[in-house]
Amino acid sequence: DVQLVESGGGSVQTGGSLTLACAASGFTYTSGCMGWFRQAPGKEREGVAIVDSDGTAIYTDAAKGRFTASKDNDKGTLYLQMNLLEPADTAMYYCGYGGFCSSYKFNSSGRGTQVTVS
Repeated sequence: DVQLVESGGGSVQTGGSLTLACAASGFTYTSGCMGWFRQAPGKEREGVAIVDSDGTAIYTDAAKGRFTASKDNDKGTLYLQMNLLEPADTAMYYCGYGGFCSSYKFNSSGRGTQVTVS
């Protein structure tokens, strides 16, 4: 079974940084796409970044210039480095695997990690 476990969330001040990690197992890590999305209370799911099987990252406007998505194939881990955080970035962050990645409709996702910016 596909398992995705996010970590690294926390509370930071405006302008701060966080690095999220998503430990993945149960599938061939070097194939398929993965990505990050977020959801704030009362708001729609919002895409953040997707990472293709070759490691190419594509960002939404919300993440461009501030966030960097990457993956470590040896560790089976997906990362999201977030800089210049703003209160609008406050949300639960999830990683996903497979499915329609470009639409951020993943076949599998984790339970999320909370990011709070004040």
